[in-house]
Amino acid sequence: MFPEALLTTATKLLEHCREAGLMVVTAESCTGGLIAGCLTEIAGSSDVVERGFVTYSNAAKMELLDVPEALLAARGAVSAEVAEAMAQGALAHSRADIAVSVTGVAGPGGGSAAKPVGLVFMGLCRRGEAPSHRKLNFPGGRSDVRSATVEAALVGLGEMSRGRKARGADGVGS
Repeated sequence: MFPEALLTTATKLLEHCREAGLMVVTAESCTGGLIAGCLTEIAGSSDVVERGFVTYSNAAKMELLDVPEALLAARGAVSAEVAEAMAQGALAHSRADIAVSVTGVAGPGGGSAAKPVGLVFMGLCRRGEAPSHRKLNFPGGRSDVRSATVEAALVGLGEMSRGRKARGADGVGS
């Protein structure tokens, strides 16, 4: 179902989290659960993956993750601020230690000049710390964007599990 390279990355992440005693939660919009799906493709992942939220609609983001309606209205669902709020909300509604969230425009439609197809914001948060985000741009069609987003999320979680701060699109912590 998932490419072998992605499963290898997921396996290494799970092994590291297991050794570090960390639980993971995902909050996904544009990937529709693929990050959690990739992690749970690995046997034994239940000791690391605490839960996953698929919050495709704004209503789901508000109801399940406590993303403020005013934030969605002001910044839009595809924004750094919403990605961070999603990651924080996922931690608040779980027993996990680290969270990743993704929100973006996978295409083929829905893009604009300000938010083109391939734009993804990833939120990362460790319990008790401020969230951070990454602004990502991926080429290709819908499947390409979603697959690249899953890979980026696994890498981001790996960095969070090692205590490193996420880096923004400009290479500095956001």
